[in-house]
Parts: sequence; C-alpha cells; structure tokens
Amino acid sequence: MLVKEIMVSPVITVKEDDTLEAVARILIKNRISCVPVIDDNNKIIGIITESEFVAENSTFPFSRMHAPKLFGKWMLKQDIEEMYKSARSMKASEIMNQNPVCTEEEQTVAELLDIMIKHDAYRIPVLKDNSPVGIVTRHDLLKLIINNP
Repeated sequence: MLVKEIMVSPVITVKEDDTLEAVARILIKNRISCVPVIDDNNKIIGIITESEFVAENSTFPFSRMHAPKLFGKWMLKQDIEEMYKSARSMKASEIMNQNPVCTEEEQTVAELLDIMIKHDAYRIPVLKDNSPVGIVTRHDLLKLIINNP
C-alpha cells in the first residue's frame, strides 16, 4: 500500500508570514494538530505542531539550570499569559520547525512507518515535487485495519 492511499488530502497549510494567532485559529477550527508552512511557490519550508504552543523545559546555555521556554523565549511562570498574548503577532516563520520530516506520496506505508519510528514522528507531511499534497498522522494508520481506507 502507498502513502497516497492513507494520507489526508488536501492538506491545510499556512504561509511563513501568517501570525501565530492565525495559525492557532486554523488548528482549532479544523481540529488538526499541525500545519506545514509553505513559501510563495507552495514549497514546504517548515511545520508547526501543537508542541510549538507549549512551554518546554530547557537548559540555560553553559549551565545545568532548567527553566521553561516558550516561543523561543525564557519565561517566568507569572508571565505565561502575557507571553501568549504577545505571541499573537509573531510570525509562523519564528517558531516553525525548519527541518520537517517528510515523505513522498509514492512511498510505501512500510517506508513511512520506518520514518515515523526513526524520527519519533506523530505526523508527516506528504510531498510531491517538494509541495505538500497531504499529511499522514498516527491516527491515519488506523485505515490499515479497515477494508477500505
């Protein structure tokens, strides 16, 4: 079976200049957990997942001290709400993962699974000529269990 047989298509994308507020609205409205980021030529340049909207525990450079980091900025717990408000005007390009793990629509599902396992990926954009044409999430793998994906 090929990736194109289980992928969700068309894929919802955002532009690199879209604000994080616009990206969050798209994720919520469409009940999706990620969006590929494309340039003006519809070529993938990154991906934004829900994880980018959640603080991560990060280590200060040259230190063993840990502190929460959100949208690439260190923060204090009392500043969380203000950080989210100020992030509304940030651009997608500021927080996107610039090296998304991708697959091609003609790859086999077995090859896709190898990629997902190797990169511990929950969702993979599907490309044709470096443009997103679909997306596969772990949820989409359920289609392999039913008769007609």
